[in-house]
Amino acid sequence: MLSIVIPVYQAEHSIRNLIKKILEVFSNKNLEIILINDCSPDNSHEECLKVYNENIDKVTYIKLAKNVGEHNAVMAGLNYVKGDWIIIMDDDFQNPPSEALKLYNYAEKNSFDIVYGNYKKNKKNNFFRNFISSINDRTANWILGKPKDIYLSSFKCIKKKLVDHIVNYKGPYPYIDGLVLSNTSNIGSIETEHDIRESGSSGYTLLKLLKLYGNLFTNFSTIPIHFFSISGIILTIIGFAFGLFVIIEKIMNPDIPAGYSSILSVVLFFSGIQLIFLGLIGEYIGKILKNVNKENQFFIDLIKEKNSK
Repeated sequence: MLSIVIPVYQAEHSIRNLIKKILEVFSNKNLEIILINDCSPDNSHEECLKVYNENIDKVTYIKLAKNVGEHNAVMAGLNYVKGDWIIIMDDDFQNPPSEALKLYNYAEKNSFDIVYGNYKKNKKNNFFRNFISSINDRTANWILGKPKDIYLSSFKCIKKKLVDHIVNYKGPYPYIDGLVLSNTSNIGSIETEHDIRESGSSGYTLLKLLKLYGNLFTNFSTIPIHFFSISGIILTIIGFAFGLFVIIEKIMNPDIPAGYSSILSVVLFFSGIQLIFLGLIGEYIGKILKNVNKENQFFIDLIKEKNSK
């Protein structure tokens, strides 16, 4: 079986046509489609119910009680998949269903745990989104140890055994690509098309993007904390060396008045010490946060599946 997980947000004008096209493209496949309505403010709920009622044997519909963001919504869907392979795709036709079939066929014929659709060269997003995505890609290389030849897109096909590991993460701020990279290095990629959005606008505001990338920094790596700790050590050494220089100069030239240089050395020295201790505190807080944070990823308001009444 193949499962297709689609987070839905402001997709009232596209979701029915998208499901119709998916069913046409995958007509000869044993298929299930899981729609997760991330508390969309438009009429997506009504449209998703129509899709469910028209395709009860193929569609599962989940409505979340609160808007939790794309990654949390996808996690909700992944908890209900039954397929051997799972495709995650957008709700707005930017990932064409024909390309989803291409992605699935490539994943099935190879031994990867996950295959990403790579549309880096032909993205149809605006300049701002492309710029932010580029920063995210480079950051993931550094923070997550991502292979440089892999482009982390939201369009991907994942083996069920990897999904089973991903959903074990119960923290409130999942970053799916971070969970992928922390569980496997058996990653593939294939070039895919990326079309213009059929309707609506992106649900990602600048604030949501910054929050997402903040999760990447704080939830899946301690490198930023190490960076500040090392910076503190370097500043302490510089401050100590500068202070030693001032003392030696004072001994050799007693007539030189104490002034700006001595103050600077003291400031650098104690600033360095502060950063070292803040880094150490951050190390402990980061590890505690990862272990004890029990806030829910999502709360399901409604679920409609094959045997629902």
